[in-house]
Amino acid sequence: MKPARFDYVRPDTIEEALEVLAAEGSDARVLAGGQSLVPMLSMRLARPSVLIDITRIAGLQEIRNGKGGIVVPAATRQAALLAAPGLERTHPLLAAAMPWIGHAQTRARGTVCGSIAHADPSAELALCLLAVGGTVNLRSGKTRRAVAAKDFFVGLMTTDRHDDELVESVTFPTASDGTGYAFAEFGRRHGDFAIVSVAAVARADAVEVTVGGVDDMPVGRAWPRLAGADLEDALNTLAWELNARDDIHADARLRRDLVRSMGRRTIEEAVSCIA
Repeated sequence: MKPARFDYVRPDTIEEALEVLAAEGSDARVLAGGQSLVPMLSMRLARPSVLIDITRIAGLQEIRNGKGGIVVPAATRQAALLAAPGLERTHPLLAAAMPWIGHAQTRARGTVCGSIAHADPSAELALCLLAVGGTVNLRSGKTRRAVAAKDFFVGLMTTDRHDDELVESVTFPTASDGTGYAFAEFGRRHGDFAIVSVAAVARADAVEVTVGGVDDMPVGRAWPRLAGADLEDALNTLAWELNARDDIHADARLRRDLVRSMGRRTIEEAVSCIA
């Protein structure tokens, strides 16, 4: 199929982009990397009247250090974040998860913020942002606001972004001392959408586990440091709380089994990484 007819706008400044968003509202879509949006246009799952291309706006590509973490602007490629110096030391969860995102070719075009805004329940970046307590920085023509990841994702490919707002950047907090991080993913092939993905953040007295690919959005739980039967029981409860479904990739039972087995292994790995 071919996309439905739309107007194309390539603003030179973020202010110009926000003016179009304010005027067009829900009829506008923002193009940054296009790895999710372009296929949706081609299949007519998305039918915007206006496409706003922000790829050449100055200042939306360079990763910068912010208060307590790194700030990744709207047009930053996933490959650029993966290649950021010292990522394994400062953001070990991102360093572990990002090689699982698609392939080198898609990471060279896909953007970090685009994946967050798309809010696919299997997306690794959304999972990581939630797991580390990150923030989505939104901007409209009149206001700016920072929304915690736990409040930004509200349903299946649905977020707290207003129609006149742009995801200007996202902030990933820097790894804390005395904290261990681990990531695991199961899919049909490397680079496919995750059937189940798990991120774990472990501290001396607590552990947080976040699961993607099972429910309508990534889901996190915080527990005290559990082991043995207590950990098994907590993971079993979580597996049944998630809205697992049958589809062409896997059935609900397999997804629940993966939450239990992968959850345990990922938590144990995170605990072993505590510095």
